[in-house]
Amino acid sequence: MKLDGLDHVAITVRDPLNSMAWYQDVLGLERRFEEVWADYPIVMLAGESGVAIFPATSSEPDTVSDKQNTITMRHFAFRVDRENFKRAKERMRWSGVEFTEDDHGVSHSIYIRDPDGHEIEITTYEV
Repeated sequence: MKLDGLDHVAITVRDPLNSMAWYQDVLGLERRFEEVWADYPIVMLAGESGVAIFPATSSEPDTVSDKQNTITMRHFAFRVDRENFKRAKERMRWSGVEFTEDDHGVSHSIYIRDPDGHEIEITTYEV
């Protein structure tokens, strides 16, 4: 078997329309398949991969206090080239989105959080 790549990550959010707007405004993802699926799920893609947004079944979903020691998704990452990595940092600064930056040796990354606290990495291997 040979996989082509990651298609999407499915996340649960409190307000799907708010999250859709955030992924569109902050990351520039495009909504797809609305004509087939309407508002469930909301699929936001960058090229051929992205995020499928599902509504939480409760208005107060449980949160995990120690995510480092719980079996859960830690973050998901989008890969960019060096020029778009610089643009991503500029976009976050311009948008007022807080981020942290990390040098992993083989890659450089910034980390942001969406409105529900999901951690998103934007990374480049062009160091």
